[in-house]
Amino acid sequence: MTPLPGPSGSPPVVGIVGRRGAYGRWLQRFFEERMGLQVIGRDPAGDEDLPVDELVARADVLVFSAPIRVTPALIGEYVEAGNGREAGHLWMDLTSIKQRPVEALLASQAEVVGLHPMAAPPPTPTLQGRAMAVCPARLDRWRPWLDSFLSATRAERIDVSPEHHDRAMALVQGLTHASHMAQASVLRRQAPALGGLDALRPLRTVGHALDLSVSARMLAGNPGIYTDIQFDNPHVLPAIEQLAEAVGFLRAQLRSGDAEARQAVRSQLLEESATFFGAPVLAAGSQDFERLGYLLADLESPDFLSVFLPEDAPGSLRRLLHVFEEHAVNIESIHSSRSPEGELHFRIGLDRGCLAGLPADTLARLATALEAGGIGRVTAGDRRD
Repeated sequence: MTPLPGPSGSPPVVGIVGRRGAYGRWLQRFFEERMGLQVIGRDPAGDEDLPVDELVARADVLVFSAPIRVTPALIGEYVEAGNGREAGHLWMDLTSIKQRPVEALLASQAEVVGLHPMAAPPPTPTLQGRAMAVCPARLDRWRPWLDSFLSATRAERIDVSPEHHDRAMALVQGLTHASHMAQASVLRRQAPALGGLDALRPLRTVGHALDLSVSARMLAGNPGIYTDIQFDNPHVLPAIEQLAEAVGFLRAQLRSGDAEARQAVRSQLLEESATFFGAPVLAAGSQDFERLGYLLADLESPDFLSVFLPEDAPGSLRRLLHVFEEHAVNIESIHSSRSPEGELHFRIGLDRGCLAGLPADTLARLATALEAGGIGRVTAGDRRD
């Protein structure tokens, strides 16, 4: 691997402020393993072996990957410590809000770019399939290096102004998170009377299952991030106020309960919104919903093998499927994902009718063949009643 040179012609040293955080750790691996660069840094949470002055002086590229609420003030400390020595360097931040951090970065004499990866740090080595908001606030000599860095991440690059980004995030993140926080709160208060979440599961719809997954994903994450997104983006409050108005309108009509109230809900909350969304968006969304429903149905199937591949290499899937062919086992579905450690995982749904006509030990022999051949590690299998 040949490290990508910076404007000086030499590979830049990358500094990460917040390198112990989730994205700080991911970035360090990315810069070291994918770009072959030297990475240094420190962390406000206690990793302070490298003094701020030295980090500013040594880091050609300085990335701030810290909690949203502290990032602008933290950048200010580095601007003061740099005192102009950062001129000719590249400073970037990696937060879910862009206007205030970018303004803080612009107080330096460095070139400035605001970044927002639109997903949590993945278990994969790149951001392929994710979007990356990019706010090139002051960029000149570092532009070719930045373009190459972003290309290496494999993220979908979206260039946007900091203000437009924050206004959009009030709807994309703030509104979405608020809705699911509210849903989770209602479930916490009402579901116990029905036996808890497990008692609701047999009566699930696709919409409920998807909403529950989003809520659970959010609640399993860092609560500080979701709190900061609500409180530190000034555009979130107007969106939440309109959400409250819409729910309040629905509540008022439900309390009325007459035919006129029904028509008001149908007209204002359904038909008018459908007109705004437009037929193409509604059709595409309906198709996506159906596809996700099929996916959930596949994942609920009780007949499956769960296989982790030790090596993600060309031909690995072909070798895996060949074992199923050898044992005459039909496959109904196959879904791939990554474990938190980055290991490639296949969940392979099996044809129950086919299994019924095979010897009872077929899956056990198939699993043994997969593991003995070094093809994959089987961690779950047939769960037929």
